Amino acid sequence: RASMELTFLAIKPDGVQCGLMGSSIKCEKKGFRLVTMHVHRGSEELLKQHHIDLKDHPFYPGLVTYMSSGPVVTVVWEGLNVVKTGRVMLGETNPADSKPGTIHGDFCIQVGRNIIHCSDSVKSAEREISLWFKSKELIELSTFLFWWVWV
Repeated sequence: RASMELTFLAIKPDGVQCGLMGSSIKCEKKGFRLVTMHVHRGSEELLKQHHIDLKDHPFYPGLVTYMSSGPVVTVVWEGLNVVKTGRVMLGETNPADSKPGTIHGDFCIQVGRNIIHCSDSVKSAEREISLWFKSKELIELSTFLFWWVWV
């Protein structure tokens, strides 16, 4: 059986406000399974913890303010190599460097407002998922697609 992993994806306030939620979570087309999804208004403390690895950068306070400026949609996906594939589907952090067909390449203009976040490693996905979701919210579901695509 193929080894499955989870990844965390967050549609940022600008993506929510621009109505890009559906366009930004198109992972089902790739064969990944939706595990859970919520609309949140992240607290300042939660957002500081989520972005703790960036705390020494000068843009950190503005990032926390921006991320707390409106609701975010948080999603957990499951699949084979879902972390790496999710990052490829996102495109480069800087939208100007992203290829057409990627989320950043198609929908974003600047780094500071790039509508979506996706985990960059399995370890960071585990940490981010545990920050935003309780374990009982992670739904286990086996579909026919799983057996046709991944096994």
